[in-house]
This record gives sequence, C-alpha cells and structure tokens, in this order.
Amino acid sequence: MKKDIIVSENQRPFWQRFVASIFFTTALALFVYIIYNANWTDKNLKNIGYNFNTVVYLVVAGIGFSFNKSVYIDVKKSRFRATFEVGPIKFGQWKAINNYEYVSIFHQPLIDGEKVYEINLWYNRNQHWELYKKYDFKEAFVIGYEISELLQIDILDATIPNNYKWINKEASMKKGEMVYKNI
Repeated sequence: MKKDIIVSENQRPFWQRFVASIFFTTALALFVYIIYNANWTDKNLKNIGYNFNTVVYLVVAGIGFSFNKSVYIDVKKSRFRATFEVGPIKFGQWKAINNYEYVSIFHQPLIDGEKVYEINLWYNRNQHWELYKKYDFKEAFVIGYEISELLQIDILDATIPNNYKWINKEASMKKGEMVYKNI
C-alpha cells in the first residue's frame, strides 16, 4: 500500500496565478520602496505604518488568488493533514486518526439556494474530520470514493436529511450513477 496519499484541488487557473503574482510583486516593490526611502522620524512613522498596511493588504489579496487546499493521508502512520498552500509554503498540522469507519457526503444549503457538498471522514464511533467542500455532487463523490478505496471503508450518502444510504461503490463506478446497497 502507498505510504502517502494526496488529495488536492486542481491548480488555480493561469489568470488567477497571474493576478496573484501582480499583487505579490507590487507588495514586494512597495516594501522595498518603504524601507529604502524611510525617514524614521516620529512624524513619519504614521505614514510608514499606513504604507506597511497597504503591503499587508496586497499580500492578502495575492494569497486569495493563489492558495490551494490539499489533504495528505499517511496510511502507514494513520494520520491526516489538511493544508492551505501558497506556492511551496504549506500550513497545516498532522492529526492522528485511528479506527476509520466511513466517508460521508452531505450537503449544506447556501443563502443563494445553491448547495455545497461536504466530505467527512468518520472515525472512533462519532468523531469526524471535514476533508473537503465541493459545489458539485459528482466531484464530491469522486473524492469520497478515492479516499474510501484507499482506506478500504464504505461511503454514506447523507444528502437527503434522515434518509441516509450506503453507496455500492463498485456498482456506482461501473454504472456512472449512484447505486445503493440493499440493507
């Protein structure tokens, strides 16, 4: 079995990475300009603070256009890590999880009437870990399916409140639509 599994969002579109690079470059240029031309007197410190504030806003905007979310699963050591990644920088901590039970897919209605599908990993009877949110059920199912296959556990379709159904993974993948287990 593989040592590490990585479930990752698709890479950002080129235009978003381009916009992020403009924000980061502008922030770096402004930062260098501030340091190089700074007059460190008491009267000017307020202006320097405002300029640093602008640098922070530019960096935050760049992060907004460039971050990705990934989930790393270390099956051998039985642990997970959700990360937010900006380029080579990754933020996230490992969390040990034992006694995997199942993966569930359910939806949350949004204010505008749309739905967001959440993929959770359930373990230790009643604890869960949110892995992903997707706006498309098929994408959510594919991620849930891949994780359930790698961990050799079942998938629960909980998209209809109080009407949860276990998914027959093999039949669903062959048929291209949801096939449920007869229980």
